[in-house]
Amino acid sequence: PLCYVADNTSRKRGFMFFYIFVIVLTVPSNAFALHVAWKHIRKKNELGVYLFNLALSDLSFAAGLLVWLDYLWSGVWVHGGFVCIFSINILFTNFYTSEALLCCIAFDRYLAVVHPFKYMVCRKITTATAVSAAIWVDGSHSLCFDIVLPMSDHLARISLARFFLGLIVPVVLVMFSTWRIYKAVGSNQATEEQERKQIFKLLTVVLLCLLICFGPTHVIMLLQTQVDDCRNATWLLYLNKISVAISILNPLVDPFLYCFITKSGKANISQLILFCKKKRTRRVNTRGSGLVQKSIFLVLQMMPVPGF
Repeated sequence: PLCYVADNTSRKRGFMFFYIFVIVLTVPSNAFALHVAWKHIRKKNELGVYLFNLALSDLSFAAGLLVWLDYLWSGVWVHGGFVCIFSINILFTNFYTSEALLCCIAFDRYLAVVHPFKYMVCRKITTATAVSAAIWVDGSHSLCFDIVLPMSDHLARISLARFFLGLIVPVVLVMFSTWRIYKAVGSNQATEEQERKQIFKLLTVVLLCLLICFGPTHVIMLLQTQVDDCRNATWLLYLNKISVAISILNPLVDPFLYCFITKSGKANISQLILFCKKKRTRRVNTRGSGLVQKSIFLVLQMMPVPGF
């Protein structure tokens, strides 16, 4: 028999507020990331192509999440098959396009540090654009289905494939890139200490992002293939909702990872903060000068006029 778990209204409302919170923060942060990525592209930096597509994927995710909020509230999809497939392509493929782009960025840094002159064709703008386009095309082939437990053999095979291709392969690739870069940078005396720290910080946070944002949902996906009765299904469905909520934090982490810890990203943030401070100071000064003028005017009115 199939398992159905009813959810209470308060729990649904908590998830709804959380998703709205994510949308509100995702849009401006990734819009800023697009700006920073475009500056990289104008400088003929192939890393900017991956950054741009990563931010674009996160923005499309926010748009898809708006459509998906109704399903998150009711628990039943009632808008037809076409809208379901369209929404799932926008929403959940963000997980896999983001993972693929994260791997591309890590591998690009690996080639730049370990083989700076050997694979130059892989580090061109045109190559990065072609790879990004292929990621978008491959990521759009998703299946639209609810979480039904126990799983059929077909869905179980899909979940197993997603676990290995969506978690194990990216983590192994990033770990390999990090290890090789660590060895290359450690033996290169010409590399500055600040540059070493920046490279290690970037790749370490990439790895943590893959493990924290995408790890739980893939582990739960794997555990769901082993469910054979409704007693085990209940707590797994609740854990699945929590793991999906954790993975939805990824669009908030991506701008921080690749724009806020790079030199150009920090420079742009500093300029933005300085601009806001100047604007605020100018507003305060304008108000202050207005108060001073009013005070002087009142004092002059109260002073006696000579000759009277």
